[in-house]
Amino acid sequence: MRNRTNRITTALTGLLLALGAVMFTAPGAVAASSTSVVADAWEKSPVYVDPQASDQLSDAQADALAEKIKKADKPVFVAVLPKSFPRPEIFQKLRAETGVTGVYAVRLGNAFDAKADHSVLSKNAVGNLVSLVQGEDANTQLNRFVDQALVQTGGHAPQSWGGGSDDGVPVGALIGVGAVVVAGGAGAYAVVRRNRRRREEEQREALRKLAVVVDEDITAFGEELDRLDFHPAEAGADDAMRADYERALDAYEKAKSFMAAATRPEEVRGVTQALEDGRFSLALLAARREGKELPERRAPCFFDPRHGPSVQDARWTPAGGAEREVPVCAADAARLADGQDPMVRTVTDESGDRRPYWEAGPAYGPWAGGYFGGGILPGLLVGTMLGGMMASPAYAADYGSGYGDFGGGYDGGDFSGADFDPGDFGGGGDFGGGGDFGGGGDFGGGSF
Repeated sequence: MRNRTNRITTALTGLLLALGAVMFTAPGAVAASSTSVVADAWEKSPVYVDPQASDQLSDAQADALAEKIKKADKPVFVAVLPKSFPRPEIFQKLRAETGVTGVYAVRLGNAFDAKADHSVLSKNAVGNLVSLVQGEDANTQLNRFVDQALVQTGGHAPQSWGGGSDDGVPVGALIGVGAVVVAGGAGAYAVVRRNRRRREEEQREALRKLAVVVDEDITAFGEELDRLDFHPAEAGADDAMRADYERALDAYEKAKSFMAAATRPEEVRGVTQALEDGRFSLALLAARREGKELPERRAPCFFDPRHGPSVQDARWTPAGGAEREVPVCAADAARLADGQDPMVRTVTDESGDRRPYWEAGPAYGPWAGGYFGGGILPGLLVGTMLGGMMASPAYAADYGSGYGDFGGGYDGGDFSGADFDPGDFGGGGDFGGGGDFGGGGDFGGGSF
């Protein structure tokens, strides 16, 4: 009788596990076409193998690797993906969609790289571990990396990976609990997917509006290049001038490329960072051509970054706010000194009205963050509509963080959503050209 009961228990357990597998891993039954599929799979297990890359790591090998990570209770995520998987900004997207502070390791075809939040594993440690395992087959490589990472990684594993033993559980209880788990899991999964789709739609709409402003910025910089009338072979041109000019051209192309690839508002930060770099290169070139002292690296004009690098700080008070110092160009400095209003960059807000960008809505946070960096931005925007929005946890989840004092910190394994600084998520860089599998320049340095 006892053997019969055990057989029934085993059969029911297998049935429930099979139902759970159908319910929760169905999205992975087809080739992963996006990072969302990988992120969904990582909610249940630390190891994901795309069906198109199943020849790299068998089910048994993947299960053994996942069990090792779970037992160590560390936030280490592993994905084995086909070479055809979309590469641009893969690590940033995986981190944002998974939303967990941890170590992220990806084998893409035969290439391997990893990145991590600096709070769990330093950039240098990640880079050294990645270098250590290059050239290995998938199973050896991933196990060697994981073995070393588990010893050095801080924090704890996500609670969603937890599980327990069913030994001694009555058959009736198994049936009841299993039914609740499957039914509840189905409902929870549906809610998660619905909320994610709604958020993605909101982000697409925000990006559509923001793209108008970013395209204006790119066009304005292109016109500056056209007006420059500099020729690398002209009389008096030296290597330093040619280097400045080349950097400006590269910044222009990079800005266009980043904007074309952007799928979320926070990704325009890289666009405006490139434009800010390009304008400073033009300022250096202008000084060299005129025989003047080279300018120091300063933030762009606060009132309109298209005015170029600032030349001084000036006192300014926003409507209804407190006085503060802001970086300004020479023309706006003169206007303020004469008691006039500066030439402010206005954009369209959610109601269709034109107003200063710092009063126009949350999507302009990443745009401003690219121009003004992390440390300076909170002081510039304190007391404004945008500054108030960026100080909230909800803003970080929707538009990213990394804007200085607006953000917050998370321990390994904690759920932070998209609240992380891409410049603070790093390591690796051995994909044939540095960073992000040689395509996209994911983070370009820094330690997650």
